[in-house]
Amino acid sequence: MAHTPDGRPIPPPHTDERTTLENWLDFQRATLARKADGLDDHQVRLASVPPSTMTLLGLVQHLAEVERTWYQRVFAGQDVPPVYGADNADGYGLDPARGMAEALRDWQTEVDRGRELTADKPLEAAGPLSPQVAAVIGADSVSLRWILVHLIEEYARHNGHADLLRESVDGATGV
Repeated sequence: MAHTPDGRPIPPPHTDERTTLENWLDFQRATLARKADGLDDHQVRLASVPPSTMTLLGLVQHLAEVERTWYQRVFAGQDVPPVYGADNADGYGLDPARGMAEALRDWQTEVDRGRELTADKPLEAAGPLSPQVAAVIGADSVSLRWILVHLIEEYARHNGHADLLRESVDGATGV
């Protein structure tokens, strides 16, 4: 597999749908990790645009929650608590005792668990939605294909936020 100069895996240009989706999601995941690389604890807690409180640390925590929600709660139908507790269900809240190294470990655990839950499942396999989410989406379930595309979109959007956060912290662009 080819890699960008900074080490992110480049999705193969000619392959099947499943491999394409999984590789683009892995590329987006690697981009998030790259955005947080090399910063100290103070830097990962800095917000870029007041009144927003969004930080790189909060984004990594949020995406751990996103991974858990879509793979464990929705796809597998499991009743699992939020990674960071009920009072921080979106993951954005920061705890002075928890830094980026722990958040990245939590996030990687959720990524790995999602891979385990979907490894042998077809793209057409579906997971149940909560009544609240089903009302918005207009269906009571979504396919693994839908989840993968949604996660690519979610990461890409948040990686745009991470671009701005990183640039405001140390001026790095294109990281």
